[in-house]
Amino acid sequence: MTTTRRLSVTALLPLLLIGLAPPAHAQPYQRVLNGSFDTGKTPWWSSGNTPSRVEAGRLCADIPAGTTNPWDAMIGQNEIPVEAGQPYTLRFTATGKASIRINLQLNAPPHTGTINKQVTLTETPQTFEFTGLSTVASRHAQVSFQAGGATQSYTLCVDDVSLTGGVIPPGGGWHYGSAVRVNQHGYQTDGPKQASIVDTATQSLPWQVNNATGAVVATGRTRVHGQDPASRDHVHLADFSQLRARGTGYTLVVGKEVSEPFDLLDRPYEQLRRDALQYFFHNRSGLPIEAQHVGAAHARPAGHLDIAPNKGDTAVPCLPGGCAHALDVRGGWYDAGDHGKYVVNGGLAVWQLLDLYERARDRWDLTGQRDGLLRIPEQRNGVPDVLDEARWQLEFLLRMQVPAGAPLAGMAHHKIHDLAWTGHPLLPHLDPQPRYLHPPSTAATLNLAAAGARCARIWTRWDRAFAQRCQAAAETAWQAALRHPDRFAPRETAGGGPYDDTDVRDEFSWAAAELHATTGDPGYLRHLTSTLTPAGFSWKDTGGLADLTIARHPLRFPLDRVLAARQRIRTVADGYVRHQQTQGYPNPGEYVWGSTSSTANNAMIIATAYDLTGRPGYRDAVLAAMDYLLGRNALNQSFVSGYGERASRNQHHRHWANQLDPKLPNPPAGALAGGPNPGLQDPVAQQNLPGCAPAKCYLDDIGSFSTNEVAINWNSALAWVAAFADTR
Repeated sequence: MTTTRRLSVTALLPLLLIGLAPPAHAQPYQRVLNGSFDTGKTPWWSSGNTPSRVEAGRLCADIPAGTTNPWDAMIGQNEIPVEAGQPYTLRFTATGKASIRINLQLNAPPHTGTINKQVTLTETPQTFEFTGLSTVASRHAQVSFQAGGATQSYTLCVDDVSLTGGVIPPGGGWHYGSAVRVNQHGYQTDGPKQASIVDTATQSLPWQVNNATGAVVATGRTRVHGQDPASRDHVHLADFSQLRARGTGYTLVVGKEVSEPFDLLDRPYEQLRRDALQYFFHNRSGLPIEAQHVGAAHARPAGHLDIAPNKGDTAVPCLPGGCAHALDVRGGWYDAGDHGKYVVNGGLAVWQLLDLYERARDRWDLTGQRDGLLRIPEQRNGVPDVLDEARWQLEFLLRMQVPAGAPLAGMAHHKIHDLAWTGHPLLPHLDPQPRYLHPPSTAATLNLAAAGARCARIWTRWDRAFAQRCQAAAETAWQAALRHPDRFAPRETAGGGPYDDTDVRDEFSWAAAELHATTGDPGYLRHLTSTLTPAGFSWKDTGGLADLTIARHPLRFPLDRVLAARQRIRTVADGYVRHQQTQGYPNPGEYVWGSTSSTANNAMIIATAYDLTGRPGYRDAVLAAMDYLLGRNALNQSFVSGYGERASRNQHHRHWANQLDPKLPNPPAGALAGGPNPGLQDPVAQQNLPGCAPAKCYLDDIGSFSTNEVAINWNSALAWVAAFADTR
């Protein structure tokens, strides 16, 4: 388990289909996680009618009587990698009072099996061992103990579960394509053009750029960067900025290594800025997503509008014991790969779209604010499309406010989602789960205040009545947050993400900045206590947004605060640029969950420094961040669907699920994958990436939610930075 290389889905499967001779390793490769249950149940699961628990170091499940089929009551583990032509040995100890079936098979159609055996259990522990030959290559096999069909209820306990086999060690077998890493989409004709090359040479190497006909159009030598700690690669850098001939199908050649093709265009991000925004329409709740706007493959009925099997979002109650009211919380955007809707990250996402609009407006960038930019029903209604899209979310945020007369009136419910997690794939209109409002939180309430205040400021021009609604909601939320400053969301993960936050000083500061910018009330200024730091910002850490708001509206704030905010932005941006320059794959972000959003958010700060100073080095750093997102990285992977030869296409999502169901689509162009995350919080990543270098901890696999999820507050960052890159 020493190798850390990664392979794309398409590149891995041919390798797995080859029957390779077993290597001479000391121990067989273990393929199940936590088979001794020393760390609890995870990632083991059980059927809904089969409650399970860890008891005396064993996984025990209560098997009901009266079911029909063996698979009607199960415990098991998914996301197990198997290789074609390789034997696998399943070994376990079990107790019970019935016969059960033991399976190793694919966990989705056609459910191809490797092991299928029946055993008779007793109350005395017995150890069993079975071996079978896999005929398929997949990362999505399942070990299951199928105990349905019992005539009497009983308790099944298993322990010491082991599945060994295969020739590719966990975390091994990865290959990244060409050693020459470029922005696979394209570079600006008059902008910087750089690439990274993996090579162990300690002396510079010659490079050449070929055009689409194979003719050499530029030459030079690499600069040796050296060892890159985040990737563990030895890297060279090539700069071909002198090439300015507009064209398509260029390649960069270093020795025998040839890059993926790329274009040189005057405006390479013109379409990406649209596609990144179109993402939000695709994820609207409560509206039919029609083919005329998204194409036949991505069209779907409206989700969660009280049409069976949906329980609907028009009269959603609180969790039992939570409150006495129900709310109409239609609309808004589905958060990520699930059908939940969350105020905290939803507030940040809509704020970034509004900031995108205000930047474009303030700089007279008509392409960024015009009506007709997007393919949405509101197109050509006289309002900029980005505002139409933002309003869909803002209307939802307003509906999440606790009504007058109810306990905690004026606060915002933290989130609304299903009672339990739904499986993949599942289109929104087919979701059968009951849905509940979760208790109000101070963080959600302040998100509503911040977004509502900005809404009021912007919509005064477009819809005065809506602007007044937004301002009233924002001011009401602010007062409610002052009355209840410590209502924190619990860290519960049933049916949806927690988005928990126990320090809301930053949210108070952000909301105060927005409210002051809108109202001019100096009373808000004393709440500006959080500032931008090198940690940047995220849904959980919003204090830096106060400085960005001050910088966006300098005439609305005292001069000393404006100067201080501008200085902090430049200082933080300078740190990001220096950090980029130390890397073999320049990236201003950090390798965490949603690392690509860290890249884009930090690039937004650098871009703001450019707006404040006009220094071209800041602009070049933002373009380098786009290069990273679009393929100039340790994985040779574009993290934006539809952009690049090796673009992510199997993001974790319930209705962009072609990997599981060929009748469903892959994500549309412009969806940002989460990116490398050494935390490996999902079983697919844990099985396939142990020991990975931080910059390589990524799988383009629908099951890897910790590395390949999508989210509205990640795509809002991409949309902002793509718009910046498209306009100067």
